[in-house]
Amino acid sequence: MSIAIRSLARLTRPSDLRTILARTMSTELKKPLELYSASTPNGQKATVFLEELKQIYPAFDYHVNEIDIQKNEQKEEWFLKINPNGRIPALVDPNRGDHAVWESAAILLYLEKHYDPDHKFSFGDSADEDNFRSEILQWMFFVHGGIGPMQGQAVFFSKYAPEQIPYAIKRYQDETKRLYSVLDTRLRNRDYLVGPGRGKYSIADANALPWVFWSPFAGIDHVEIPTGVKAWLDRNLEREPTMRGLKVGPNTSSDMIEQIKKYGALPPSTK
Repeated sequence: MSIAIRSLARLTRPSDLRTILARTMSTELKKPLELYSASTPNGQKATVFLEELKQIYPAFDYHVNEIDIQKNEQKEEWFLKINPNGRIPALVDPNRGDHAVWESAAILLYLEKHYDPDHKFSFGDSADEDNFRSEILQWMFFVHGGIGPMQGQAVFFSKYAPEQIPYAIKRYQDETKRLYSVLDTRLRNRDYLVGPGRGKYSIADANALPWVFWSPFAGIDHVEIPTGVKAWLDRNLEREPTMRGLKVGPNTSSDMIEQIKKYGALPPSTK
């Protein structure tokens, strides 16, 4: 046992020590984590946070297995053994018995628990910080159950449906905008979604960022986003790990991402 861990043993309760030991040991990676994903908002939640972790923890690494969702690779038998729902992203942790994690928000929470021992992207377990942990969950579930499904439907009906149904397009775009207004109420006088004062960057922000970034695909250009949300988006896009995370994967168009970042709209050829 190292000197640092022996020191922790003298300073903490047994229950606290077990938690700290588990979190500390988990950062001593032997193999990169395996991410199965594609360049979608949900997939980019994972790559954004994985890149943020890499920036802070030198021992941390991961490998991306690109899934071609146009060919329905996520429905193949081998993939269904990882995620029975046949959706990306999915994560396999070879350092924890090849444990599989699916659902994008669940992946972020898993990574935070096992690979962010210093709580750089979350908050501790103390009574003083417990409310912030609760708020992280609230905002993550808000995006997972609200913005993601509604904006996803807006994208489908405006771009991929076999026929244009104006009512459906307007219904899902309007609901997405309403949900953005809820985000704006939270962010109007804050830098980030959760934390004291103006907040600090956390997994709650990583969970929301890709959906807001790709709003032009739903027919909502960045100029239509409320001012508090737009300022938050711009702030997130200044983070180098976040930009790297958005560009992960061989099928990702870095040029398109830079264009959306600069102009807040899709290139004319993709509209």
